[in-house]
Order: sequence, then C-alpha cells, then structure tokens
Amino acid sequence: MALWQTYLRPTTLADALALVAQHAGRARIVAGGTDLLVELSRGQNPTGTVIDISGLRALKYVRDDGDVIRLGALATHNDVVASAACVARALPLAQACWEVGAPQLRTRGTVAGNLVTASPANDTITPLVALAADVVLISTGGERVVPLAEFYPGFRRTALRPDELVREVRIPALAPNQRGLFLKLGLRRAQAISVIDAALVVTLDGERVSDARIALGAVAPTIVRAPAAEAYLVGKFLDADTRETAGRLAAEGVTPIDDLRGSAAYRRAALANLIAHGLDRIAAGPIRDDRLTAPVLLDTGPGATGRAARPFDGTVRAVVNDRPVNMPGAATKTLLDALREDAGLTGTKEGCAEGECGACTVWLDGQAVMACLVPAPQADGTVVTTIEGLADGAELHPLQRSFIRRGAVQCGFCIPGMLMAGAKLLAERPAPAEADVRVALSGNLCRCTGYRKILDAVLDAAAAR
Repeated sequence: MALWQTYLRPTTLADALALVAQHAGRARIVAGGTDLLVELSRGQNPTGTVIDISGLRALKYVRDDGDVIRLGALATHNDVVASAACVARALPLAQACWEVGAPQLRTRGTVAGNLVTASPANDTITPLVALAADVVLISTGGERVVPLAEFYPGFRRTALRPDELVREVRIPALAPNQRGLFLKLGLRRAQAISVIDAALVVTLDGERVSDARIALGAVAPTIVRAPAAEAYLVGKFLDADTRETAGRLAAEGVTPIDDLRGSAAYRRAALANLIAHGLDRIAAGPIRDDRLTAPVLLDTGPGATGRAARPFDGTVRAVVNDRPVNMPGAATKTLLDALREDAGLTGTKEGCAEGECGACTVWLDGQAVMACLVPAPQADGTVVTTIEGLADGAELHPLQRSFIRRGAVQCGFCIPGMLMAGAKLLAERPAPAEADVRVALSGNLCRCTGYRKILDAVLDAAAAR
C-alpha cells in the first residue's frame, strides 16, 4: 500500500523551509515518524507529499546553556534521557521521555514531534508546560518564540503555521531551590497511553513553598494547569494536610471525560492522590530517579549527531545484513514492507503495524527500531540488520542458542523481534540485570505469554558470555 506519492528529503534547513513554504498545508513533515506513520496507515490526515527532515543535523542537539536547556527539533526521547543536564535540571521532562512508548520508539521519536501531535495525553507536553518552556518556530520569513502554554488553542490544535517548522524547544533549567517530577498513571508499565499524568515544579524558600506550577494531562482537551492548587500551596509547609488539600483542589478544577481507559470520576479521584503523592516526594528532599542513572537505550549507533541527509532519487539503497540492496519500488512504503516485499527478508514480522508489539524490530544504523514506523526512504544510505543477519554465517548468535537451550520459542511469531531487541541490549550492556532485560523487551509482546523463559534466555546468554 502506498502511504504517499511524493517523498522529499531536503539536505539543508534552508531547503526544508523552502519546501514547507511551497507545499504549505498540503504536505506532512516526518522526522521520527512514530506518530505520522500510525496516522497514515489508519488513513488519518492522508497526504500525497511527505517532507523528511530527519537528516538535518542542524536540528539534532541537546545543549546546556546554563540557565536554559535547548532541544533541537530532532532531539529524541533517548537524547533527553541520556543527557546529564536534562536529568539533573529538567528531571520532569527526562522522566516523561522515559515513559514514552518503548525503547524502540524512544530511539526515533522526537520531543518536538510529541508536541506537534498535540494530544492531551502526550507525555512530554505536561512537564514542558510545568517547566515554562518556549517553542521556537521558523519559516522562510524568520523566527518567532511561543510560550508552550500558548501553543495549544484547542484540542489537537497548535499555533504552528502551515509554512513553519519547530526549530527548538527552550527549557528554563531548574534552580537549586526547585524540585520537580513527572508522574503518570497508565494501564501497564510500558506502551501505555496516560489515563492521567501530572508534572510538578515547586520552588522552596527554606521549607515553605514560594511558587508552584502544576500541569495536568489527559483531564481536559489540552494540557492544563491547576491554578487553585498552585495558589493554595504558596506560603505553606508541605505537611500531610497541605498535600491532601492541594490534590483535592487540583481534582476539583478539571473536567475529564469517560473513555475506555477510565471514567471521569476515577480520573478525579486518582488525580487527587497522584498530586498528593508527588508533593510527598518533593517534601521528602531532592528528587532522584534511579531509572535514569544508566538507562537502557537499545542504541549503539552514531550518537546524538545522527546521519546527514543525502538526496533521495526514489530508490532505497542500503547495506542490509552486510550486503548492498537496491529497492527501487520501496519509496512509498514502510521499512517493514520494503524488507519483506522488496528485499525478500520475511523473518521480520508484522504484528500490529502500529509500533505496539515489537515483532518488526530491526537495527537501523545501530538503533533498535520498529520497522513498521520507519519510512523506507529513511533507510536510504544506512546499515540495516534483520533477524536473517543476526547469526554469524552458520554460527547462531549466542542469544539464539540461549533461546533454544531455554525453550523460549513457542509459536515463534514474536521471536524475531524479541531476539533483535535482546541482542541489541547485550551489545549495549554485556552484563544486564533482570530489570534491564525487562526494559529492553518492554516493547515486545509475546502472544503465547512465555515471558519468563525469554527473560531467562537473555540472562543466560549474558552469563555464558
């Protein structure tokens, strides 16, 4: 199925802005693609033209400028999680990035893309509102800076004009007397859309609150603040009564909906407890999140700079499993379909086609990715490894041998993705703890529910090495 007709890949920011202006309102922009590919596969907001900005190195950065942390438009969730500055002085954002999807999505999904998608349940918007971030927008006519709090005029709407791109997100760094955190309630530990989420940034004068910013997600058409709770906290000690009252005031100020993930009444009750819990953690002292000390990234690729774009002539040319492959018919497909239909590599499976199951996990320039959410032209000029290339000739990969030894293969449908995620973990971290394995495989679903043997097989392969 052709998801688009014309695929444009500018090699400079100036060229990209000219194309966006030329096709204003008639083209879709793709960077990580983790939201766009889902929409296009569902037939939502279809387009004939895609403008791919993923190779614009000028937009790929995380910079610590002292009082401000700057994220380029191509900064991924992994880039934020791996940034010591973000973890230390923009912790709510780093925590939210860790909660996004699964490792294979965090390698590619961008913070800017999450903002532009504009869902009230998107994890990164809430902390950025609490942190008082700004969005820098750019067009051929110049730049403008929009406070994120003013970026969303309504449900799924943004202030982004048809001829503009996001260039940068600017985040005021937390001061020594500020504490912040992000909290999320989902129906599972990974790959979960928020039932509710919240970000808190509290400024302290000694043990009293001098300022509070509380942002709430999935409780209104846009991310909202909790002004009554914020005003109440000023001048207060964070004792138990204060925390409980602030939670109640926050819950009373929202009008959530009933949906499949929870009723409005449940959301209000949960929100009151979530805010009280967050304030309890803030009152206990400086916030530390051990999950971000040495996060599993499933990424041994070229690093934060990424690969520069090259002109795309309609044929996808890549090194696949150590051999050159040309795919002239792949320009309108996902990487998953290109590998199966054009390269003849059917080991990579389609389970959901929406990045939910991990069955299509492959390595793209050293990153574990969901092939169903990668436009095939983004593989042009890259190195791709599929399950067929995991073995070293006739010698199975140690993890493959361990899966056999441990009896971890059941129906076998999910196993290619499990192996590719697990093997990338072992390449990144030769001696993982079980918690690391759980994170690495959190984006992979087993329909036969054979997780225990799969976990044991990864740990066994690590021990054998």
